[in-house]
Amino acid sequence: MEKRGYTPEVPIVAVATALSPAALGIIRASGKGCIALVANVFSRPSALLDAAGNSIVYGWIVDGGKKIDEVLVSVFRAPKSFTGEDMVEISCHGGVSVVTAIDSLLLRSGFRRAERGEFTFRAYINGKTDLTRAEAVREIIDSKTDASRSRAVGRLAGNLYAAIDSVKNLIVETIADIEVEIEYPEDEETIVDSFDDGKLRRAEKMLSDLASSWKSEKIYQDGARVVLCGRTNAGKSSLFNALLKEERAIVSDIEGTTRDFLESWVDFDGIPARLFDTAGLRETDDSIEARGVEITRDLSGDADVVLYLVDSSRLEDSSVLSCDDSDFLLSLGVDVRSATVGSLCREESGTFFSSASVPVIIVLTKSDLNPLSLSECANVVSVSSKNGGGISVLCERVRKTLSSSSERTGETGLGSERQKMAVEDALSSVRHALSLSADYALDAVVQDLEDSLDALGSVTGDVTPDDILGSIFSRFCVGK
Repeated sequence: MEKRGYTPEVPIVAVATALSPAALGIIRASGKGCIALVANVFSRPSALLDAAGNSIVYGWIVDGGKKIDEVLVSVFRAPKSFTGEDMVEISCHGGVSVVTAIDSLLLRSGFRRAERGEFTFRAYINGKTDLTRAEAVREIIDSKTDASRSRAVGRLAGNLYAAIDSVKNLIVETIADIEVEIEYPEDEETIVDSFDDGKLRRAEKMLSDLASSWKSEKIYQDGARVVLCGRTNAGKSSLFNALLKEERAIVSDIEGTTRDFLESWVDFDGIPARLFDTAGLRETDDSIEARGVEITRDLSGDADVVLYLVDSSRLEDSSVLSCDDSDFLLSLGVDVRSATVGSLCREESGTFFSSASVPVIIVLTKSDLNPLSLSECANVVSVSSKNGGGISVLCERVRKTLSSSSERTGETGLGSERQKMAVEDALSSVRHALSLSADYALDAVVQDLEDSLDALGSVTGDVTPDDILGSIFSRFCVGK
């Protein structure tokens, strides 16, 4: 593993709460002798040394007889602690100077500064957690919506570990069946057809489901890119503010107000997304505005969903999109040059959007239409940013669009790209084993299955190169 100072049992310390004014601050320590080291700077050393595990001792942190702060010290004794080692957590007042003073005192008293993720790393190497649960800790910290947090909590509770373990059991049982055939063959030829591949096909299905789950899980973790675009004064900034529920963008009747793009995180019914408000699309001699239009086109091409806003009061021939609107949509692969808004709402309207490079939802703004009258249209939504009409319908439509291509059954999903690659390797090995012709000896099948077990072991941490461990835990915060 990358040399990061990860040394088991050596007493380590870190501030576990944010360094900002707060009601409470927490300093976390772990390692052999950590309770005694804290006792050396505690007003009641004997009480702390004699404290039972999972208990709290009241007292003061002192430095050379000088009181620093009144604290509560939580004591955890190995192996019944987060890290599996002796641990101490000091709860003090949350002032920055107080927290840093206690932290500095402990560092002078024999502790080493903890590396990023070192507490969780120690929990892993001491068998208190596996890699799927360890990575879930970081996911929970980084989660942006209740839905993304809930999915990570499932992995922390062990649902992914259990799923991987079930697959491993099926593969191990298959290997055992094959070994019996090899040791006690009914004839001299021990070939694939001589064992039941039912368990292996169940393992293949489970691995396939897990591998496909990453597409959906990635959206909940990393967030989607949703771009608002359209002609000038189509209502993009108003909708941007309405979706954020705050005044972030300047709204004006003057065309070309937005020249650069704005972005902010927004929750689309549980799916986190980076929402972009962009410059209005039009021909212009202003070099700055022209650059903004160019950026709009680039952002739209890289989006997960494009919300194309159309000012309904500008609709030509009552319901036909303008040339500027249709030309831009055509650049995204949506050919609506002669289509009416009504035709886009018909059941066959999907044909207009089927070849689009990114999913597109047409949003009618400044409309007298009842927003609910278009609630059944797959690709058209009518909204009013002023009174909020249609906003909830739009959010639900965006959520469905983002998840439609990645919806899956079941609650278990992968939590990282690393896990996905390992599961795909295991799946490839299992499929290769199943594809072997009757001319192959069973020991060739066993080799594929052992390779799949190694790949699955890297997911849970049973078999994991040191450099991968370094990469995983280095992304944690200090104190976790």
